[in-house]
Amino acid sequence: MLAGMSRQRIFINGIVQGVGFRPFVHSLATCLGLRGFVVNDTTGVLVEVEGSSAEIAHFVERLQTKAPRLAVVESIRSEPIATTGEQGFAILASFHSDTQHLALISPDIATCVDCLREMFDSADRRYLYPFTNCTNCGPRFTIIRDIPYDRPFTTMAGFEMCHDCAQEYNDSGNRRFHAQPICCPACGPRLRLTDRDRISQSGDPVRTAAKLLRDGCVVAVKGLGGYHLAAIANNESAVAKLRSRKHREEKPFAIMVADEAMARRLAEFGHSEQNTLASARGPIVLLRRRDDAPIARSAAPGNRFLGLMVPYTPLHHLLCSELAEPFVLTSGNVSDEPIAYADDDAFERLSPIADYFLTHDRPINMRAEDSVVRMFRERSMPIRRSRGYAPEPLRLPWKSPRLILGCGAELKSSFCLVKNDYAFMSHHIGDLENFETLSAYIKGIAHFQRLFDVTPEIVAHDLHPEYLSTKYASEMRGVELIGVQHHHAHLASCLADNGEQGPVIGAAFDGLGYGTDGTMWGGEFLVADLLGFERVGSFEAVAMPGGTAAIKQPWRMAAAYLARLFPQGLRGEFGVVRRNRRQWEAVTQLARAQLNSPLTSSVGRLFDAVAAILGIRDVINYEGQAAIELEQRAAPEESSAYQPSIESGPLWMVRSTEIIEAVLEDMSAAVPIEIIAARLHNTLAALIATVCEAIRAQRGLTAVALSGGVFQNDFLLTRTVCKLEQRGFRVLTHRQVPTNDGGISLGQAAVAAAHARQGR
Repeated sequence: MLAGMSRQRIFINGIVQGVGFRPFVHSLATCLGLRGFVVNDTTGVLVEVEGSSAEIAHFVERLQTKAPRLAVVESIRSEPIATTGEQGFAILASFHSDTQHLALISPDIATCVDCLREMFDSADRRYLYPFTNCTNCGPRFTIIRDIPYDRPFTTMAGFEMCHDCAQEYNDSGNRRFHAQPICCPACGPRLRLTDRDRISQSGDPVRTAAKLLRDGCVVAVKGLGGYHLAAIANNESAVAKLRSRKHREEKPFAIMVADEAMARRLAEFGHSEQNTLASARGPIVLLRRRDDAPIARSAAPGNRFLGLMVPYTPLHHLLCSELAEPFVLTSGNVSDEPIAYADDDAFERLSPIADYFLTHDRPINMRAEDSVVRMFRERSMPIRRSRGYAPEPLRLPWKSPRLILGCGAELKSSFCLVKNDYAFMSHHIGDLENFETLSAYIKGIAHFQRLFDVTPEIVAHDLHPEYLSTKYASEMRGVELIGVQHHHAHLASCLADNGEQGPVIGAAFDGLGYGTDGTMWGGEFLVADLLGFERVGSFEAVAMPGGTAAIKQPWRMAAAYLARLFPQGLRGEFGVVRRNRRQWEAVTQLARAQLNSPLTSSVGRLFDAVAAILGIRDVINYEGQAAIELEQRAAPEESSAYQPSIESGPLWMVRSTEIIEAVLEDMSAAVPIEIIAARLHNTLAALIATVCEAIRAQRGLTAVALSGGVFQNDFLLTRTVCKLEQRGFRVLTHRQVPTNDGGISLGQAAVAAAHARQGR
């Protein structure tokens, strides 16, 4: 044995499987003349290297600094072991260790430029092949059945590699060295086009599908995480047909564009938006719509923004190339159902909607909707966190001593598992309001538990007893249950999202959440940390006549506010009364008597009331529609605001009825709706800053966290953050998880982890 030789065993944790990490290690070790091996196991990547101490030190340093662009190296730990004198460096077959699973799973990655170049090279053997991928791109999370991430544990297991693919897979100098989904036209998945009866159509599937789309047909397209429904974006008849069949009256459709140039014909955006649009995560990005955007009215009716995405799979690139025009690409489901991903289920559920199916024989193991983001201060802010992001974990600022499940809320449901300092937040599940979505939720939890070796000891849930997520938690056996108040979970989610523990002043504004006093909260000021909270301020509570009916019919909230404002009867004539005269008196009586009319302090419901009073929206077709349309009507140049009372006492109380009164005065003075809408937003921003100042004077806190679905409103969020910063506050907003109920599960899990650390 040569003098000065040593051997190190190195443990690497992070997203280091499925991202070309082992080929990178092999190349690096070979370049440095080191001997040994690299292997995937259930903890991450294990490396043994033998050589001089200086070479090994250089090797370890470059593991961190020169890792593949898709890798996330969380930790590197090494220990000296006895030298063996072996020759060469090898990639060994992966194995399951007896230790707990610590390996992280890569999200699905958009097609890389190298694969694109091959796909459109007529001399390449993967020319126009719709499943081209390599170690830098392609399916990951949606095809994984178990770990370690190797082909036998993915849905590619049924496709035996041909000779050419096997050569690439085993060639350490090849870009597809140990790329688990590797395939080609000779050995990989096959594309086919069928009608509703699964009868195959002749000709090239992509070219024929493009022709059918141009002819006005609706085509179901099997993507990475499920089926989508496609229609040409500027064909009003086709888009309207899709909307009617899908039972999605007005909620905007996402639109796929071939590239940046096509996107700029539809929307206006800057450098940061372009980077996000073209990123490897491939989300839908909400962009400001051009007035002359050539799309059908039905694609995004009455909306100033368009949700655009560029192709993120080879199949999408081929479709875009054939069509050369934008097309709607929306989730393959009937509204309120989970996206279809299994072939038999897709044909059964989507046949009443789609005229044809562009499908293939690579199974999808886990459904994943497209992610949706919008930009805030030159960075992306998730609205829906799913494909391209999940299951990449968030890091908590400390380790949890126990394994935890956060069950989430009801709307925009997600779940979150905590293990050590990792928070594994799920993909978007949907609204837990039917059996199909509940089944997807339960399957997702089981899959994450298996992948990350988490059997929860603590299960955190919402306080609302009727949420299906709460009922799911209550039926679990052998676990400790912890109920987390909805708005505390919102603020805890914001804290965890920013790697902080609190305490902070928190403004939690949303549609509603079950309060500790039996009312429905939604306009709350809390002093909160991860362990607990104190409610120190709120908006005035008003009746919600008809309960959940008031959510779908904003005019009911207008009736409740007007009944509160005019207890002796209305003074003056109001359009919202005329439009709903048949039910107005009965609903007003419900509100006054508080029969089937729970009290709510919700700012979301305040937005609804104003939208109805202004004649913008009496009845909604999707969650938050009235508030969204009110935001879009707001004049950005308007700076004035109303001056409602803020009463001190046990709680700082915002008199929201005075906001309604000011709106009515503006209406009687013929102030344009756009000005009134802007004044409402400006008023809320000023109120938040004023109440936070009052709380700071009492508690000495200088950080403010903003969370809840209302803060998806860019107009409000921008003005609120500016006013708070002008008054010397440090402001925390969401960065990695949604501010809406999609982020609740993280907050619940973070609260439970904080309690576990305290031994509670």
